Amino acid sequence: MAKLHDHTSSDVRDHILAVGQSIMSGKGFSAVGLNEILTAAKVPKGSFYHYFGSKDAFGEALLSRYFDDYLADMDQMLAKTGSTAAQRLVRYFDAWQANQSFQDCQGKCLAVKLAAEVADLSEAMRTVLDHGTSAIMSRLAAAIDSGVDEGSLAIDDRAEEVAASLYQLWLGASVMVKIVRGTGPFDSAMAVTRQLLHLDG
Repeated sequence: MAKLHDHTSSDVRDHILAVGQSIMSGKGFSAVGLNEILTAAKVPKGSFYHYFGSKDAFGEALLSRYFDDYLADMDQMLAKTGSTAAQRLVRYFDAWQANQSFQDCQGKCLAVKLAAEVADLSEAMRTVLDHGTSAIMSRLAAAIDSGVDEGSLAIDDRAEEVAASLYQLWLGASVMVKIVRGTGPFDSAMAVTRQLLHLDG
């Protein structure tokens, strides 16, 4: 019976987080009140405070969950066999463009949406963002090193430096597409990506 209760509790917590992620990906953190999340999730306020001590604690859990899912997807994408590391990296950035659309991103653009806002609001949320983005760059660096080893790409600096440059490039492009309401910044980011990795065609 205890196991069933734990499973149910986990489901309710995950449901609140999923609803919150969907709403906040569109509106941001500060603009969304708890009542909006609770109404959409169809759970009472008491349930929220059972799982999260505050809105900031909810934001911390939300970002942690987001990065766990994101990194799992990234690991799967970069580990696929039957293609070169260079091809897997290009597919990763193609997927980035699809997921970070200036239109409805279905909750997949949470870090881009919240980064600048919550980094100044909460040290706990900033720390989650720091750890999550660092993990992304570490995976990019490992994929770049694999590409160098197999000869599918080439770099002029250390893999860690190239990975950081690429992440920052695409993060900036994600912001710019929201400003210009078009995909031009992503096209430019891909062109620079191919140059940094010395990819032909």
